[in-house]
Amino acid sequence: MHPLPSGCAVPDHGDLTKREHPEPPHPYRLPFDRDRGRIIHARAFRRLAGKTQVFTHRYSDHFRSRLTHTMEVAQIARTVAAALGLNESLTESLALVHDIGHPPFGHTGEKALDRALRRYGLRFDHNLHALRIVEHFETRYAEFRGLNLTLGVREGIIKHSRDYSAAEHPELAGYFLDQRPPLEAQLIDMVDEIAYLTADFDDGFEAGILSLNDARAGVRLFEQFYSPMQEKYPGAREKLVFNEALKRMLNALVGDLIEETCRRVDAAHVSTLEAIRNAAERLAAFSPAMEELRLEAKNYLYARLYHAPELEHDHQEAERVITTLFHAWVEDPALLPPGHAAEVVAEGAPRVVADYIAGMTDSYILSRYAEFTSGRD
Repeated sequence: MHPLPSGCAVPDHGDLTKREHPEPPHPYRLPFDRDRGRIIHARAFRRLAGKTQVFTHRYSDHFRSRLTHTMEVAQIARTVAAALGLNESLTESLALVHDIGHPPFGHTGEKALDRALRRYGLRFDHNLHALRIVEHFETRYAEFRGLNLTLGVREGIIKHSRDYSAAEHPELAGYFLDQRPPLEAQLIDMVDEIAYLTADFDDGFEAGILSLNDARAGVRLFEQFYSPMQEKYPGAREKLVFNEALKRMLNALVGDLIEETCRRVDAAHVSTLEAIRNAAERLAAFSPAMEELRLEAKNYLYARLYHAPELEHDHQEAERVITTLFHAWVEDPALLPPGHAAEVVAEGAPRVVADYIAGMTDSYILSRYAEFTSGRD
């Protein structure tokens, strides 16, 4: 990797450390450090340990959960932020919270919940649900509801992976929807791609769903490292050679992200948060050549892993469990645990039921489904 060009660091964070409810400064922790601690201690964060990343509990305890994926994203994100001279604590906080709004059963569960809500003119968006979690559902403090995170973290929760229209989401008016997010937030989506791309290759091979020869033929980014590692370690076990190649594949993606982001920041001559916000496009990015290779690898995983016949049973189960419980509870909200009645009156049963389901772990929703179906026998 080449030395970083000058002008990468954009340390000015303006008003991003402000909180909705003012709090006195902490004697030895900075605002984003406090956010990181609040996220880690949140109940919703702990529940990520019981939520699917790609493989459910049926396969192995060795495979990634939503929590271990989150930890890998945080590790990579902090490395990238340090290399770019950005705020590491803000970046790490955003990485730790970026998936906190996911429901059980991974993306299959999210799609099922969204389809169920559409019948009522509503949608499920895990970014917006994450904001509801940190602003409303977490109740740890006597003085305010939610975690009272800084503006920088709350903005990043919403905008790290996509842009929202102010016309469609007037409730988000305070989050600069007509401007780019800070670089720390922009990085999270790129780092998330790196983390799950390489981790899903690893878990997919461990599960026996992905074929080594097929991957070498179909994923150039993987093959460009596997072939040299095979020559370097001719007597090593195949899995160890695979590990060496995958490590270098991850490093190549991270190095390219650092270099290309730095190049774009330098070319745009930005040195303030305001300039980042008003840039013509997001500045955190892979180079065109690496982006082509990344998309090739991602498309390979969709074709060979995410839509693999071996996972179809789990996908069908997730759809059935979430859809069945959602409609049963919407039709009879009295089946919900005590304490939800006021929320149903205020927000309507579909939204309250979706919020309740989204907070569940895989094992808990399966136990609720078993109770529900046994009661109908």
